[in-house]
Parts: sequence; structure tokens; C-alpha cells
Amino acid sequence: MRKMINTFLFDLDGTLLPVDTEKMLEEYFLSLTKKLSNLFDPHFLFKSLYSASMDMINNLDPNKTNEEVFFESFLKKVNYPKEELYVLFEDFYLNDYKELGKNIKANEYVKKALEILKEKGYTLVLATNPVFPRIAILERLRWAGLNESYFDFITTYENMHFCKPHIQYYEEILKIIDKKPENCYMVGNDVEEDLIAFKLGMKTFLIEDYMINRNSKNIVATQRGSYKDFCEFVSKL
Repeated sequence: MRKMINTFLFDLDGTLLPVDTEKMLEEYFLSLTKKLSNLFDPHFLFKSLYSASMDMINNLDPNKTNEEVFFESFLKKVNYPKEELYVLFEDFYLNDYKELGKNIKANEYVKKALEILKEKGYTLVLATNPVFPRIAILERLRWAGLNESYFDFITTYENMHFCKPHIQYYEEILKIIDKKPENCYMVGNDVEEDLIAFKLGMKTFLIEDYMINRNSKNIVATQRGSYKDFCEFVSKL
């Protein structure tokens, strides 16, 4: 397998970062709503943020980045100057957002597994759902005890045009990193969003500690197991 597989793609939330993704997203929306509460009614803002996020996730226009789709949708809803919103969002991610990671404990096997793979010369991609700016994704990496130096490419809403669970998201990554699907392993905890990579021909490893299976789908994965299992798996490659 060593000859075939030369690249590992990793989801972030619930995979490299040991968190309940749904709970974390809820806390994120509440925190951002609170940050902007002096400008907008909280209920209206929450609905607008959620709706714009869904527009971004559902977008399949290859000519618009996820960031462009989000703000195009959000600005129509809130009718507020784009430049001022950008400043407010940046301030949120530089300050308030950091508080959300205070009680998160990194998993020892995650860092160990990445260091093993890096040492063995694998290409590593942070294939997190690109619905956040780079600044937020790098912050969550820090919560996981990691940093950007581990990765050859990181997906963000600034540099991607598709989101999970669309197969186009994975196709775009492969094009950017110039790899074939049969050379790749996708590692994630979400049955719907991460394991779909197998449809392109990637192998998959399902991390079960924080597994998400919203629709109780039949699980088809090349490998599955705990953080410890994954670490043992990569040590034998």
C-alpha cells in the first residue's frame, strides 16, 4: 500500500480536533450573534448567518469562492456595508473566537499520527469543510495542538469553491495538489461528508470517537476505529 498511498486528507472538527461538531457550531453562532448584537436583532442575525452559510454549502458555481457566496448572500439579508462587516468579523476571529477553544483538550494520538506520517514523507492536507476563513481554521488547529506547518494544503472559504458533502470539493482538492484519488486516504468522523470521498476512488478511515451519522447511513469505510487505532494503523505503513 505504501507505493500506492502517498497522501492523507484530514477533516478537522471531530477528527483532528476532538469536539462535538454540532455543539461547537452552536456555540460559534451564539458567540458571533452576541458580537454583533448591537447592530442586529439576535434572532434575525442568527437566521441570516445560518441561511447564508447554507447558501455557501449548497453552491456549485465554480466561479465563486465560498467566501464570495457567503457574503453575497449575507449582505443581501442584513443590508450593511461590506467593509465594516469585514472589520467586525476579523475582530471576532482575532479575539472572541479564541474563547470557544478554552476547554478543548487535544488528543495525544492525533499529533503522534501526523508526526509519523510527516516523517514518512506523506503529503498531508487539512480537508476541513471550507465554511470558515483561514484565520478561524488555524485557530482551531491550535486547539488541536497543531499548526499549519504539518500540512501541504489547507482548505478555507477563501481558496475553495465547493463544500462538503459535494464530491466537487474533493475533486478540487485533487486538482490543486495534483494527486490521483487512488493515491489518497480521507480521514474523517462524518459518514456523509467525509466517506463520500470513496466515490472518487479514495480509501477512507472513519474516526469513531466523535462519529456523525445524521441519517443512519450504511457505513462503507476502508478502515474504521478510534484515535488510538488510527495511530497504530499509520505506524505500520
